[in-house]
Amino acid sequence: MKSAVETLNPTRVRLTVEVPFEELKDSLDAAYKKINQQVTVKGFRKGKVPARVIDQRFGRGAVLEEAVNDALPKFYTDAVNEAELSVLGQPEVDITELKDGETLNFTAEVDIRPSIEIPDFSGIEVEVDAVEVTDEDVDKAVEELRERFASTAPVERAAEDGDVVTIDLRAKVDGEVLEDGVADGVSYTIGSGELLEGIDDAVKGLEAGGEATFTSELKGGSAAGKEAEVTVKVTQVAKRELPELDDEFAQLASEFDTIEELRADSRKRLENMKQYDQATQAQERVLEKLLDLVEVPVPEKLLEDEINTRKHNLEHHQLGQMGLDLAKYLEIQGKSEEEFDAETKEAAVKGIKTQFVLDELVKQEKLNVNQEELTEHLMRRAASSGMSPDQFAQAVVEGGQVPLLVGEVARGKALAVVVEKATVKDTNGEVIDLDDEEDETESAEAEATEASAEEKTEG
Repeated sequence: MKSAVETLNPTRVRLTVEVPFEELKDSLDAAYKKINQQVTVKGFRKGKVPARVIDQRFGRGAVLEEAVNDALPKFYTDAVNEAELSVLGQPEVDITELKDGETLNFTAEVDIRPSIEIPDFSGIEVEVDAVEVTDEDVDKAVEELRERFASTAPVERAAEDGDVVTIDLRAKVDGEVLEDGVADGVSYTIGSGELLEGIDDAVKGLEAGGEATFTSELKGGSAAGKEAEVTVKVTQVAKRELPELDDEFAQLASEFDTIEELRADSRKRLENMKQYDQATQAQERVLEKLLDLVEVPVPEKLLEDEINTRKHNLEHHQLGQMGLDLAKYLEIQGKSEEEFDAETKEAAVKGIKTQFVLDELVKQEKLNVNQEELTEHLMRRAASSGMSPDQFAQAVVEGGQVPLLVGEVARGKALAVVVEKATVKDTNGEVIDLDDEEDETESAEAEATEASAEEKTEG
């Protein structure tokens, strides 16, 4: 086999491959064997039809077509390996010549990873938000904790903002009550914005036994997006009662004995979270500066596929779970379809460039991923997906996604190399040593993950 490579542009090549006919022998034998198992010829046992009879009955062309289809992937792979190409996606193959007994010639056009030169990045400088926790921040955190320990007590009066009402709902569209538009005994905090638009005004002022009707657009269900006439009946009004902010509350809500110890711990947690946010901000801004330094051509087909994947995931997964379609989502966002397409393309280009640049850095810096690093990454991904580590690991293995996870870890290490050499200052002009914050940010990340898991459980 002989092959040659023609560069069409920085991200696409054409392979020209010439295969001597004798190298098709194994595939021809396999083709005859396969056809033998599929056909019946009178006078011959199944699977024992001679090659000359197959040629006469079914045509030599059918055999050649089967053999070439079987052989092409191997010859293409051999040509790619010989040229040491890093290909992307599937090739466009064109058989240019097939002479029985003489030769097989074909071309294959395919996208490749572009050659990237990583310049000196040690001079990168970025500014991030300073870590500042105010008394007001601490007050808010403690108040949120206090809200979690609130109790309710039924009252005999009209419902007000902040009250918890128990309600029955009936939703009608075109005068008919929807099968999935009936809900009884729903607990709702007035002003929380967690149910239908207009419900707050409808229930405020009602006592137990009172009812009202209002019009609202349904967020989900069989009539999502349609205007419905909703009848709401209040069966109970309850007042939220917050515990006193004293030492007794500290002992109830935490492992601390005093409210001052609880406030001090809240301050420390907020500092950790802001340090984590600061480190994340530093990574994002350093990456942006790095991408600005590197010329990265993007393959058109890869970009098209990435854009389509992002749109598909948004429309069929994220929006679908929210009961929205793309048109409604754009309306809520106040964006035109053209603006959405431009933003999606921009994000796709950035994603592809990021992967190319960081993958090149992985090679340049000779970075490896060990089992401990992969396990830690898997645990974090499992937590963010709401799955147990065992479930997530099984899904990754069954889906053949292990190399993707390894790539994510390796790219994270590559970015860490760049961040380490960059100068990071906060808005106060102080130089930030992110290594000093590593333990705190990991702790904060763990706390954030736990908080997220708690919210999902409570929801």
